[in-house]
Amino acid sequence: MASTKERIAIDAMGGDHAPEEIVAGAIRAAEELDVRVLLVGDPQQIRACMAKHGREEIVSGEGLPENNAKSANLEIVAAQGAISMHEEATGVRRKPKASINVAMDLVKQGKADAVISAGHSGAAMAAAMLRLGRIKGIARPAIGAIFPTILAGKSVIILDVGANVDCRPKYLEQFALMGTVYSKYVLGVEKPQVGLLNIGEESSKGDDLALRAHELLEANPAIPFIGNAEGRDVLSGNFDVIVCDGFVGNVLLKFAEAIGDVLLQIIREELPYGIRGQLGAAMLKPNLKRIKQRIDHAEHGGALLLGVDGICIISHGSSQAPTIFSAIRLAKEAIDHRVLDRLQTYYSLEKAN
Repeated sequence: MASTKERIAIDAMGGDHAPEEIVAGAIRAAEELDVRVLLVGDPQQIRACMAKHGREEIVSGEGLPENNAKSANLEIVAAQGAISMHEEATGVRRKPKASINVAMDLVKQGKADAVISAGHSGAAMAAAMLRLGRIKGIARPAIGAIFPTILAGKSVIILDVGANVDCRPKYLEQFALMGTVYSKYVLGVEKPQVGLLNIGEESSKGDDLALRAHELLEANPAIPFIGNAEGRDVLSGNFDVIVCDGFVGNVLLKFAEAIGDVLLQIIREELPYGIRGQLGAAMLKPNLKRIKQRIDHAEHGGALLLGVDGICIISHGSSQAPTIFSAIRLAKEAIDHRVLDRLQTYYSLEKAN
């Protein structure tokens, strides 16, 4: 498996449309992004899905299948079973050979550079904690989701959006630091602006968590904190990083996804109405494609589990091939920008000081 390409392990059995849509997204990514994708799960089911796309399994050390060089970036890694959506997250302990555990082990063993799962998000987080562990100095990992803003080409990362329902002020401070590192080195923001999600702009607003977190954020010179962010500020483009507890963040994430779906549906229904609308829709097709790319959550692929000792992407359970492709692209960006190395280095320095 020696290769300079990014190696991305994906739980092929996780998600509502697994393994068909997972495999389809992986095949597209392997070809267009030139990454090596390790499909983890039931070999028989994965092979059947690959065959529908004219692909065959690559067996390490045996070269390429005859006349099928397009399979070169795909490999199947066998696993036994999966953690279903109705199971408890603790199922990762009872099923050590489940697909999500085997995928995490590939990262732990240095055989993959990142892992992606569209399956049981609680199980993915539990497996990451058990298999990969936390970066030294991080109290709690956080799920960071990328949101579009009203400013073209600018995104905001919100964390936490579901990993920690109950938070302490110190956790929010660490979320802000991790978000700052990601915004700077992956999103390319030279001086990220950090905000604390709250019910008002004033520092005196909010519950005890918000008040104490505000004090920590304001006092930390490593955090470019500019104050509280209200709900209306989230997509304004005035903030690059916004922190909150996982309960509020998850509600915000699901609401934003629903709004995006509603807007896309309204555009599909209303724009082609009548002869003029049909002509206008045809002329505006490139613009509509860009609108979809900006507001459709499927275009973002998933959310990063920041703070674990490995690059981990958690995708939506309903993910289909385009979302999986985007998730693999997100993982590639995190690898190429050395997000894990930067976080490890930063927190080792923090601990030393």
